Amino acid sequence: MYTADKVEARMLHARLALSPYAHARILSVDTSEAKQVQGVKTILTGDVSDVLIGEEIRDRPIIAREKVRYYGEVVAVAVADTEAAAKRAAELIRVEYEPLPVVNSPVDALRQDAPILHDKLGEYENEGRAVPVPGTNIASVNRLRKGDIDKGWKESEMIAENTVWFMPSDHAAMETRSATAEIRPDGYVVIDTSSQVPFTVKKYMANYFGIGSGWIVVQTPLVGGAFGGKSAIFLEPIVYLASKAVGGRKVKIVLTREEDMASAPVRIGLHATVKLGSTLDGYIKAAHITYRFDGGAYNDKSSDVAKAAVIDCSGPYGIPNLACDCFTLYTNHGFAAAFRGYGHSELTFAMERAIDALADKLGMDPWELRFRNAAVPGDTAPTRDLLTPSNLGDIKTCLNRLKILSEWEGWQVRQIDAYRIRAKGISCFWKNSSMDTDASSGAIILFNPDGSINLETGVVEIGTGTKTVLAQILAERMRMSPERIHVKLTVDTRTTPEHWKTVASRGTLLAGRAVLKAADDAIRQLLDIAACVLRADPEDLVLENEKVFVRADPSVNIEVREICYGYVYPNGNAIGGQIIGRGHYIQRRMNPLNPVTGEGTPGPEWNVGAQAVEIEMDTRDCSYRLMKAISVNDAGKVLNPEGARGQVMGAMAMGLSFANREGFDYNEQGMVLNPTLRDFSVLRYDENPSYIVEFIETPCLDAPYGARALGEHGMIGMPAALADALSRAAGVRLNQLPLYPETVWRARMGYSHVFL
Repeated sequence: MYTADKVEARMLHARLALSPYAHARILSVDTSEAKQVQGVKTILTGDVSDVLIGEEIRDRPIIAREKVRYYGEVVAVAVADTEAAAKRAAELIRVEYEPLPVVNSPVDALRQDAPILHDKLGEYENEGRAVPVPGTNIASVNRLRKGDIDKGWKESEMIAENTVWFMPSDHAAMETRSATAEIRPDGYVVIDTSSQVPFTVKKYMANYFGIGSGWIVVQTPLVGGAFGGKSAIFLEPIVYLASKAVGGRKVKIVLTREEDMASAPVRIGLHATVKLGSTLDGYIKAAHITYRFDGGAYNDKSSDVAKAAVIDCSGPYGIPNLACDCFTLYTNHGFAAAFRGYGHSELTFAMERAIDALADKLGMDPWELRFRNAAVPGDTAPTRDLLTPSNLGDIKTCLNRLKILSEWEGWQVRQIDAYRIRAKGISCFWKNSSMDTDASSGAIILFNPDGSINLETGVVEIGTGTKTVLAQILAERMRMSPERIHVKLTVDTRTTPEHWKTVASRGTLLAGRAVLKAADDAIRQLLDIAACVLRADPEDLVLENEKVFVRADPSVNIEVREICYGYVYPNGNAIGGQIIGRGHYIQRRMNPLNPVTGEGTPGPEWNVGAQAVEIEMDTRDCSYRLMKAISVNDAGKVLNPEGARGQVMGAMAMGLSFANREGFDYNEQGMVLNPTLRDFSVLRYDENPSYIVEFIETPCLDAPYGARALGEHGMIGMPAALADALSRAAGVRLNQLPLYPETVWRARMGYSHVFL
């Protein structure tokens, strides 16, 4: 039962009118004809609210006012009795525009003659995490410095420089975004939303509209895929304003696929240059990295995604001297939200292509170059954190295993016949789950009279199976079968303990630690009651298989179901009551990054892996098939083997799909030319390669049972590995995504891209 499935008799429906221009001044909005449609209740335009929203910088109107800044931006909302009437009314809204010059790439945004998209940038409310430059298109600047970069260049005997680029793309979740809002007579604002961050929705709706947070109720059922795209607050303010305009009645909006792709938040684009310096025997001494992120028309989370890329800019390599300059830029594209990997497949593509360029110049095996420079305990991260066996996975063991699984030493390029070539490519990755320094999670467990347990956490089930793993964690600590754990899948911010966000592969760590504390709380209560009944000290008791035993004499015991709702003595006296365990966990030891040096602690651990891709290419037209994909991840401890393999394999497929075909095509006016799944193609079932997934286990001591993050990591290195393999087959360095056969052909022909 998804958000869009809920239907009520008195529910109203909303549809959007979207801008056909990427940048234009709004001269007038004529709603007179739209209001004549039977069943229309109201038409909302930008004049309905002057509230600006955005998580990092409040720079975005809920409905466009004065200007539109990207193709597909919401310019009006029609509310009617039926969806058909709302759609017809939205089509009849007449908007007069004055087209303005378009900023169509992050490179364009930095040009001296570029139009300034936000002339009031210095006046916007800023959360303090973004560093905008008023008078420019720079939404934020991040810098990082480690070691002595000048010394590093002096020690370098070989220099390699490489530039990569790709446009924004879509999240392509099966469920399009949807939301409902109702302002009830008692004052409660009730929002149902297909969001992966219901507590964030509650927080910001309170901030934006001055509503006491206790009066806002956010409910999230199962979510049909998200991949970061449903962590942005987009539809919720719109349906709130719509409900307010019709006296508080419930209003529902469900985006069509075309609307979801054109108007909703996108994956961030990037233009990046990486310069590496090394000794002749392949030890990297210096790296200078420049990121130009395409943040789109509004900042929202783009500057935070960019910061995450800065934090881990070196990749999993112990480079002693680093400099990174990162610019998050306003363009006339859709604004960027989080995307699976949160800046890390982006930074990895940039770094790994530079590593391959350096290997070519050195005449060195790219596997060997990576192995020699792999980060090990005792090295420092780009943020100068000391890397330890706990907070750093074992990249060298991952590489060694990858070498065997990929048969790397057997061959890297092989001619099959006169036209077909097989080639392999590799990559390494790491990811620290950069997050709020006060990110926390809570859990509640409640016993049933039969001794089974109800588990409630604020993690949203978006397809990752996290709540299954949490049930396993609870069962393990309670020494009982997971089948006896009843998990609540939906989230209601009135009654569900808060979980920071279902993002950043943090569900198992944050909520898992909270579940363990809730279990310990419940165990303590059980043992206290059992101690009274069994006349024993609680320290002498053991919980196992839904019984409490006296450790020294197991024949003295009592079943949990006899005490979990209190215990009644033969004479009728009673003690205890329903056992309710509670637990919470807040991320420890984190601090914000120094804005000048980038020094700080961004997250709890750096999780690593090594990946390979094998392709077969036809040299006549550069078409190719994906033959094999391999991922070796340091999982810390695999809690659910089938779930873990499924997560990594799905992520690998997503990374390959992004790399070989996904990306928005913009014309010179900034219009999206492929806002449908007919034109924006994703990897089809029969196009998948053979997948090989393996895990090594270096425990993270902060995590439940040592488990490391897995949800995003399978995709991070796939684009780089595919580009490496295709570069070998084509005999030319490929630095542009997506890697259509045409992209490969153009590179072979020497055609340059507009960015260059």
